[in-house]
Amino acid sequence: MNDNRDPDNEQPEGKNSQGLGIGIGVGVAIGVAMGLAMDNLAMGIGVGMAIGIALGMALNAQQKND
Repeated sequence: MNDNRDPDNEQPEGKNSQGLGIGIGVGVAIGVAMGLAMDNLAMGIGVGMAIGIALGMALNAQQKND
């Protein structure tokens, strides 16, 4: 554990990355479906990861504003 944290900016463990994990999971699922439809699974997963990271970052930003 890191004891040099700022107590005013403390969040429960894992809450900060929860949106990113959900976004990546959804993005990969979308990417696999796109990859199968386009007959290029690797490209679909790559595009899905990009979508998932963007979605996860948006979810994290929304959680910080709440």
